[in-house]
Amino acid sequence: MCRPHLPEYNMVDVDTALRASAYSGKKGAGGSKGGDGKGSKIEPFEPAIHAEKERADAISMWIVIVFGISVAALMRFYMMPNMEGTQQALWLLPFLMIALIRPIHQILVPSKFFSVYTTGNWVRASFLYLFTWLALSFALVNPPLADIASPHLADAIDIADSEGISMTKLSGDVYEVRISQDSIPVLLALAVRDNVDAENSTMNLTIQKVGQMEPIVSVFGSVSEIAAAGPGDAFESVEPEDWRRGQRKNSLTNEYLGPKVAPHSHDVAMAWDLCPDGCGPGEYLVKVELYEEGDMVPWSTSRNSWSADFTISILQSSS
Repeated sequence: MCRPHLPEYNMVDVDTALRASAYSGKKGAGGSKGGDGKGSKIEPFEPAIHAEKERADAISMWIVIVFGISVAALMRFYMMPNMEGTQQALWLLPFLMIALIRPIHQILVPSKFFSVYTTGNWVRASFLYLFTWLALSFALVNPPLADIASPHLADAIDIADSEGISMTKLSGDVYEVRISQDSIPVLLALAVRDNVDAENSTMNLTIQKVGQMEPIVSVFGSVSEIAAAGPGDAFESVEPEDWRRGQRKNSLTNEYLGPKVAPHSHDVAMAWDLCPDGCGPGEYLVKVELYEEGDMVPWSTSRNSWSADFTISILQSSS
């Protein structure tokens, strides 16, 4: 019975293979055209040098972290309590302190470690300092540790839709209303928002028609008390889709959140009827001042304040 012919395999020992590989590498490096005759070399690994570099990097990391924490604490507990509000120095001064990173290392780091630092070390140290300072500063000026944000309007102003309104447009602080009748009812809405407790903030609101001495609306007090006196119910009496600026949508679910003037459930929304007998052409000035006081406010005044002025311009439509 014939057996199938099997190919023969030559056995090569490890030593022969290593010698052949070394010879091939030398031959390829020297015989390549245009080459300089030098083969590639792997730098020898020195455990002692590597360990020294790791220790130098660790020392630098902790110096930069402590430096960033110190600057954030300095801004929060020394600079801010001596200011009445946000100033440019609160971010410009910490940013300029990047220039101190290298001198601090020269003072604190032994020379044998400092000598191994390169430009890459200073770049990484600068970014680590910035991120440390920003992260801690954000934590120190926001709840539950502090409150740097002022109460403000959720999204400007709006009016309820009614017969006779042909067009409305909000451009900056001017709300233009074009009407097709001699007069229309105007129900003005706004909403107060804050990052902690909007209801306990204080509001001073005046609405006045240009040319008249007496204001149409003049209220002062806590937002919760003002809303409970009737303006809160007046806002709720209007369906969300009946506000002229429309509703805000959730970009992910495509669901309506609420009217643009007060899209979130924690916004304290209010509305006032400016003209019980109807408003004709003219301009109406809306002045809003909001502030809060408390121990959580980091400024020297212990107050966060905000203000804005709006103009409602009612024009007779030409069509």
